[in-house]
Amino acid sequence: MLEGLHPNNPTHVARIVTDEMRARRIADLLGESFDPTETAIAAFEKEDGTAKPPWLVEVYFRTEPDEASVRDLIALAAGPDIEVVFDSFGDKDWVAASLEGLAPVRAGRFTVHGSHDRQHVPANTIGIEIEAALAFGTGHHGTTRGCLLALDDLLKRRRPNRPLDIGTGTGVLAIAAARALRLRVLASDIDPIAIATARNNIRFNKAGAYVESFVARGTTARAMQTNKPFDLVFANILMAPLVRLAAPMSRLLAPGATVILSGLLHAHANAALAAYRAQGLHLIRQIKIDEWTTLVLSYGGGKPRKL
Repeated sequence: MLEGLHPNNPTHVARIVTDEMRARRIADLLGESFDPTETAIAAFEKEDGTAKPPWLVEVYFRTEPDEASVRDLIALAAGPDIEVVFDSFGDKDWVAASLEGLAPVRAGRFTVHGSHDRQHVPANTIGIEIEAALAFGTGHHGTTRGCLLALDDLLKRRRPNRPLDIGTGTGVLAIAAARALRLRVLASDIDPIAIATARNNIRFNKAGAYVESFVARGTTARAMQTNKPFDLVFANILMAPLVRLAAPMSRLLAPGATVILSGLLHAHANAALAAYRAQGLHLIRQIKIDEWTTLVLSYGGGKPRKL
C-alpha cells in the first residue's frame, strides 16, 4: 500500500485491453519491474456481455511515468502490437481503484481477497484479506496461488506440525498455514519492509498468536536453528536464491518433510529441481499456473508419487 497519497494528487495510469494470457504476462513483468511503493497493477476480465470478454490491465503511477519505457516493457511481455493508453486524474483514490477489479481468488480451501470483497468470501473457505499494491503476494499471482493449492492438497493427506515460510512477503502463506493448522509458523524475509507489511497482515487476519515473523537472510537465523527440523517449508522467491538455498535448507528438514517451491518460470523449474534432488528431495507434484511453476518436493524416505 502506498503512503503519502492524497485523493486529489494527480494520478497517472496506463491502460491496456488484450486477451487473458497477454494481460497476465504484462501484469507479471510490470510487477517485477516497478517499485511497489510507486505503482499498483490490476489485471481483470472486463464484463462486456461477449462470450469471451477481453481483459483490462491498469497500471497506476504515483509520479508521471516514462511512457516510452513503459511501452517497451509491455511490448516485451506481449508483443509490439499492444495499444497502451495513458491518462491522469486527480479526484480518485487510485489504490482503491487498482483493487476494484481484483476478484476473490479461490485456491482449494483458501480464498484470498481485498476488503472490497470481504462479503463475498464463501462461508466454507478460509478467507485471507490482503491489501497489496501489486498482484504479487495477494493470491492473484500464479506463484502464490500455486503454493496455496499445494498446501490444500497436502492437508488432505497429512497434518504438518512445524511449518516455515522463507521469503514470506505479504505473509499470505504463513497466514494460510496458521489459520488451517492452528499452530506456530515461522516466517522470514530479507526485507524489513516486507516483514512490517506481513506483520500487519498477520495481525489483521487473526494469526498473530501463531506466526512469528522476522528479518533473516538464508537459513542461519536463531529462530530457524533452534526450531528445526521443519516438516513443511515454503519458499516462494526466485530461481537463483532457491538454488542457493537447496543445501542449507536441507539441513533444516525433518525426514519426510514437504517443501513447496515457487517463483519459478517454467523454463527454470528443472534447474531448481536438480539442485534439490542433489540434496535428497524428490518431486511429488508440479503445479503450472500461467507462466509459473510450483514444485512440491519430499525430503528423503518413501517413493515419488507418479504425476
